[in-house]
Amino acid sequence: MTTPEFTANRDNFCYRHPGRQSFVLCQRCMRTVCAECQTPAPVGVICPECMKEQRKSESPAQRRARRQWGMRGRAGSAVAIGGTPIVTAVIIAVTVFVGLLQLIPGFGDLVTRALWFYTPYVLPQISLFPFEPWRLLTAALVHGSVWHLGLNMLALWMIGRSLEPMLGRARFLTLYLISALGGSVAVALLSPLTPVIGASGAVFGLMGALFVIGRHLGANVTGIVVILGINLALGFLPGAQISWQAHVGGLVVGALVAFIFARTRKASQKWVQIGMLAALSVVLLLVVFFVPPLLLTA
Repeated sequence: MTTPEFTANRDNFCYRHPGRQSFVLCQRCMRTVCAECQTPAPVGVICPECMKEQRKSESPAQRRARRQWGMRGRAGSAVAIGGTPIVTAVIIAVTVFVGLLQLIPGFGDLVTRALWFYTPYVLPQISLFPFEPWRLLTAALVHGSVWHLGLNMLALWMIGRSLEPMLGRARFLTLYLISALGGSVAVALLSPLTPVIGASGAVFGLMGALFVIGRHLGANVTGIVVILGINLALGFLPGAQISWQAHVGGLVVGALVAFIFARTRKASQKWVQIGMLAALSVVLLLVVFFVPPLLLTA
């Protein structure tokens, strides 16, 4: 029950809406704000005035990204600039958990074999293996070593913390999954009898998307090109146990997804964007289900 003392204390009411009670404080100015005035921040929320001050300190590239990619800093948006990229963190957490399972003696090998991608698992018409199409994606959850896992997750974090706030949670997750699918499809086409594991295809998809979006924003993408070139070259080194096929497939598909995003940013184009992404996914699935059998039986 509200007491007179509580009602008389203005600190218990939103400073912008004196008639609205609230128990939430802005993490910067420590003033009380109601739900309408709250903007999610890395820790807690911030008020509209502090949000304005934060935006004044943004770089030109950050302002351009927020305008062009729909980041308005309101409740329900991906994250505030500088906030925690939640989807990236969840993907890393799930992948690391699977990696820990792989370290269990006698059980880890079972986990690896249950999740890796091997083309015969998606070719029931010519293979004795069971039809398990989910391996096209689950291969991104298992890795060959702690170093393999660590490097992929480090790259994912470094790219995701910049890219996820630009795209939003749903689009970033879509990009990651379709890129992982693209990596597996490329393996099925170019090296169909090689089992593969790792999130490299998906990570290369993020790098391809970052390049496309950077070009679209007018940013300097020279550094991205250099990193891409070095990482692609490593896959072709003699003796390197790296699936360059997954790298190339993820890179190309990730760039295509980002191009779709860049061309369908308007709210009125939402269903066009969804339709184009669905069409791309269907094409990839049709390719992986029907083209490898022609190559293997030729």
